[in-house]
Amino acid sequence: MPKIKTSRVNYPDGWELIEPTLRDLDAKMREAENDPHDGKRKCEALWPIFHITHQKSRYIFDLYYKRQEISRELYEFCLEQGYADANLIAKWKKAGYERLCCLRCIQTRDHNFGTTCMCRVPKHLREENKVIECVHCGCTGCASGD
Repeated sequence: MPKIKTSRVNYPDGWELIEPTLRDLDAKMREAENDPHDGKRKCEALWPIFHITHQKSRYIFDLYYKRQEISRELYEFCLEQGYADANLIAKWKKAGYERLCCLRCIQTRDHNFGTTCMCRVPKHLREENKVIECVHCGCTGCASGD
């Protein structure tokens, strides 16, 4: 007879401190996924999901790197369980990418002329009185110098 698999997860110390915030963000994510997207462009329907994913990753990043309020064990647990995007956090640690909104904005294969997204251009180099929104995530500017 095969073993019965259980999905019991051993939560590390400190989980009870961040659990309510992560549960709230998960609830927001479910709302965003179930939200009707009538009248929106195809890409605009995904913008709230990108924002919430960014918010969760930034929350865990700030707790570990900026405020040092969670342990390394809890931080790695959150990355393994998918509560934060490890690749996005890796970019935030590099100079010039501290305010990066999503990874699609720096992938050159997704943009014309092999460049990055328009939201990565600093505000002082853009045309005046022109609102720019990223097609991928709805960001209005995530360049480090802004």
